[in-house]
Amino acid sequence: MMMNELYLKEESYKIIGICMEVHKILGKGHSEKVYGDALEYEFQKNEIPYSRELKYNIAYKDIILSSYYFADFVVFDQIILELKAIVALSSSEIKQTLNYLAASKNKLGLLVNFGEDSLKYKRIIL
Repeated sequence: MMMNELYLKEESYKIIGICMEVHKILGKGHSEKVYGDALEYEFQKNEIPYSRELKYNIAYKDIILSSYYFADFVVFDQIILELKAIVALSSSEIKQTLNYLAASKNKLGLLVNFGEDSLKYKRIIL
């Protein structure tokens, strides 16, 4: 992979394109679940492999904690897709996505916010 080549570029573009389509049709103001349901429909329609609400255990030293994370979606078996429907993304949502990446052992997270006038997203690499 060339240094300036985006990691999982094609897969990322497909996911963001679908998110833009969902935002274009639904607009802002819905709950994360509504956007998730619309995304699930689009992933199925476009034959994109995904898992929803995938549970990840949290390791600490030599044990697994009783706490765990749920990723909104894991798409193409390698990309964590974290949905938000808030006024603006902050460092706390970025940290949350980084924690999901660490727990899942995936390298790429897409943090997507449907709560603004236009779709906002961040690519987060671990």
